Amino acid sequence: MPPKNRFAELLPEITAWRRDFHEHPELLYEVHRTAGRVADLLRDFGVDEVTEGIGQTGVVGVIKGKTDTQGRVIGLRADMDALPIIEQTGVDYASKTPGKMHACGHDGHTAMLLGAAKYLAETRNFDGTAIVIFQPAEEGGAGGRAMLEDGLVDRWGIQEFYGMHNMPGMAVGQFSIRPGAMMAAADQFDITLTGKGGHAAKPHECIDTTLTAAQIIVALQSIVSRNIDPLKNAVVSTCVVETDSSAHNVIPQVVKLKGTARSLEAGVRDQLEEGITRVATNVAAAMGAHADVDYQRGYPVTMNNEEATDWAADVARGISGDVDMEMQPMMGGEDFSFMLNERPGAYIWVGNGDTAMVHHPAYNFNDDAIPAGSSWYAGMIEARMPAA
Repeated sequence: MPPKNRFAELLPEITAWRRDFHEHPELLYEVHRTAGRVADLLRDFGVDEVTEGIGQTGVVGVIKGKTDTQGRVIGLRADMDALPIIEQTGVDYASKTPGKMHACGHDGHTAMLLGAAKYLAETRNFDGTAIVIFQPAEEGGAGGRAMLEDGLVDRWGIQEFYGMHNMPGMAVGQFSIRPGAMMAAADQFDITLTGKGGHAAKPHECIDTTLTAAQIIVALQSIVSRNIDPLKNAVVSTCVVETDSSAHNVIPQVVKLKGTARSLEAGVRDQLEEGITRVATNVAAAMGAHADVDYQRGYPVTMNNEEATDWAADVARGISGDVDMEMQPMMGGEDFSFMLNERPGAYIWVGNGDTAMVHHPAYNFNDDAIPAGSSWYAGMIEARMPAA
């Protein structure tokens, strides 16, 4: 079946919500306006129960089906936060907040799930309970984990989770998904190097932390190329170098390195943590310096349940026809992974068309993807909990 006809009718309304969110981007947990607007709309739709303040600023809506003989409870999740980026789209509904923009399409995800919620509250053509989840702080703040710690699963008895993200470069309304690892574990490391600062004209009297940092940056790449099985996936990137001096003729006493490590398997993740610590510590010692390594585990691997992946693909196939089941996993991180660690479920991509990539200042969510996305959200409820 194509996207549900009701979403073609609702498209102008859902688009207006999306563009309103786009004009008023908010970061991390500070999504007060967005969350308030979401909660007000859910109440307007006649959603049975609306709860605010879950995981600080998350919103949860409960929609009961016509019957509840199955007793099944399905959670649908969308993220609400924006990014600290200066927008360069030129659209007439561009961000009104300097330095903040919806550069990842969370405005679209929120609007699509609101559209599905309105439809489900109108029709209630399912047997069970739909939980619509609007999450803060996906962009590095672990808002999904915060909502779980605030009782998301136990309070509402959620048995399965489903989530969606738009994908630039895929045809509008097309879907792709895979079982198993969908997105990577995303960890961070901070390396503080301490040596002996001094005058650049007398390097022999110093312990050069800048040279040490350069050696470590190069050596860290040997972890992936020489320690990790070449048939497995890993990325180590050193992205920040800071010194305690800005002078041209000073060898700094302290240099700090910051970076990220990505992996798709628990064993590889362990190898990266051990390897980064080992390489930084020993290279620094060989140069006469000292390294303190702080490795922080971030979002876990986004792991799709195999059976849930099949269910999600079947619903997507009914909307768009062919579904790409051969897609490669991505090395970006996604905190929907915390929810998938608690309950089985799946995460799916929906095409955003020929647009700039997410996290780019010229990116914009494609409103033409709304009918497909809203249809998939609603379709997961009707397919997993068919009316008796």
